[in-house]
Amino acid sequence: KKKMPQDSATTTSPPQPLTAADSMLSSPLTQQEEAPKQVTLAPEVLELPEPNPKLSSESDPPLPITSVSESPNYAAEDSQQPHGMTPERVTLEPEGPNHAAEHSEQPHRATLETVSDPPLPLVSEPEEPNHAAAEESEKPHQVTPEKEQPDTEKAHKLMLEQRKKYTEVADWTEPEPPDAAVLEAAAASEPEPKQPDPQNPEPAATPAPAAASSVESRSLAEMMNREETEDKPKIQIPRNLGSFKEETNKISDLSETELNALHNLRHLLQESTTIDSSKSSIWGVPLLKDDRSDVVLLKFLRARDFKPQEAYSMLSKTLQWRIEFNIEELLDENLLGDDLDKVVFMQGHDRENHPVCYNVYGESQSKDLYQKTFSDEEKRERFLRWRIQFLEKSIRKLDFLPGGVSTICQVNDLKNSPGPGKTELRLATKQALHLLQDNYPEFVSKQIFINVPWWYLAFYKIISPFITQRSKSKLVFASPSRSSETLFKYLSPQHVPVQYGGLSVDNCACNSDFTHDDTATEITVKPTTKQTVEIVIYEKCTIVWEMRVVGWEVLYGAEFVPENKQGYTVIIQKPRKMAAKDEPVVSQSFKVGEVGKILLTVDNPNSAKKMLIYRFKVKPFAV
Repeated sequence: KKKMPQDSATTTSPPQPLTAADSMLSSPLTQQEEAPKQVTLAPEVLELPEPNPKLSSESDPPLPITSVSESPNYAAEDSQQPHGMTPERVTLEPEGPNHAAEHSEQPHRATLETVSDPPLPLVSEPEEPNHAAAEESEKPHQVTPEKEQPDTEKAHKLMLEQRKKYTEVADWTEPEPPDAAVLEAAAASEPEPKQPDPQNPEPAATPAPAAASSVESRSLAEMMNREETEDKPKIQIPRNLGSFKEETNKISDLSETELNALHNLRHLLQESTTIDSSKSSIWGVPLLKDDRSDVVLLKFLRARDFKPQEAYSMLSKTLQWRIEFNIEELLDENLLGDDLDKVVFMQGHDRENHPVCYNVYGESQSKDLYQKTFSDEEKRERFLRWRIQFLEKSIRKLDFLPGGVSTICQVNDLKNSPGPGKTELRLATKQALHLLQDNYPEFVSKQIFINVPWWYLAFYKIISPFITQRSKSKLVFASPSRSSETLFKYLSPQHVPVQYGGLSVDNCACNSDFTHDDTATEITVKPTTKQTVEIVIYEKCTIVWEMRVVGWEVLYGAEFVPENKQGYTVIIQKPRKMAAKDEPVVSQSFKVGEVGKILLTVDNPNSAKKMLIYRFKVKPFAV
């Protein structure tokens, strides 16, 4: 056949390598105009949790809804819910439609014809405060302060115990499993979900004691391992308090107060009797020598709110600890070999060129690895030294010049992460966390948590009041269904590992034709639409491409259409159903002997949008 049927959307790509501008592509969080109809549900489906009497005594005015679902100051990381979303997933991200997309246009993309679904009933905002007000009016005869006060004091005491850990240096908020008591308190603070009666919006009598008794009847293990079909606590995904803007390290950009603090810290080091500033160095940078020294000193000043004396004290303790820990000798030690390569690894860079460190906590569930790494104190000490060694080697690759990149982006994968029952792991994690907080200030540009389970959100809710707003602005949380989309907001697809929805194969035994320098294009395929990518060919060559659709469940096909109308269309890939379990990335090539175009077609029959990622490269024609 000589002519291809017209698809609903066409994307044309020239064979020349993609430009640098293509690397900053539209995020999957676009198409905001569709968001309001996608996240709202009919009143009979929406689950409204009961007000929490335990926390009401600590708040000023009565709130219209529970504190879990009210986060007016946070910027959403997850802005869109597909049509087929279940009520449970919607309750995690109720404020998505209110957040503006960062990227509003898709390069290489034509207008798509979209099949519109019928509008869903909206839940009006004024009804919720009225409903909550009715609930507040019932409180005096439902719950007595005498019965709830002991539980409130217990939860408050547990919160206070977390204050010191999360207020000093909150950069390294690694997801150590919370204490059982802290997790139980967080779960107890969440009311049991309840289906409201459409005919009678009044709440049932005495809901709080029922919720408390149901929580008491469950053990911690039961709460963490409950079946998927069972209702889970409705805990809202924490919102990011705006995008963290990294401070400048250029002297000319410092305020007068900051500049004076830097001069004072230099003076303290010069006059010190315990630190030989002329010979001392840290992370390969001399303390008092050049511009790199100022970048290091500014890290300690920022960690102590530009208080020179406190920054000097912290720096002194760090230098002493490095001597006792034998940091310089540690760099050459062979501690754990390749055993932990899948647990902690560096791969790629984010969109601001920060190197990215991945912490995969589910990998420690391996019994053999767990026994080998955490089973006794000696093994935990070796793991601790390995973790510090890994960080030291990563830091020494950073650029400490003013205006350079001297921080790291952290991605924490919480899928299948061990719970509070792993005592040995908790001990090792706490030790590492304390050392990182005390001796490695201001080395994290962003903390991205993906595949976040409900119990960690409950734990975060406990500690969040004690985390500074500046530290909160570095934190990003994503549920399992939104992990890839969230990563694409901060990392280009060619830098995201294959297992997280990207194209990067640094840690795979694959021989890829592509590197991180070969930029990828992102295209959103709307529900029930077909997207066609055109790669125009102007001369004889070999075209190599790789592509994927996150989660697949689409039809994929490829063909070559010659420009000569007398020529024949060549089927490269017959359309076939790509399931989620199929190979994550399709890599193909085709020898082109005449002018024409390659057509890559993705047909999305689902009711949810899909993210298409592709890139291609032109090679000389080989006979």
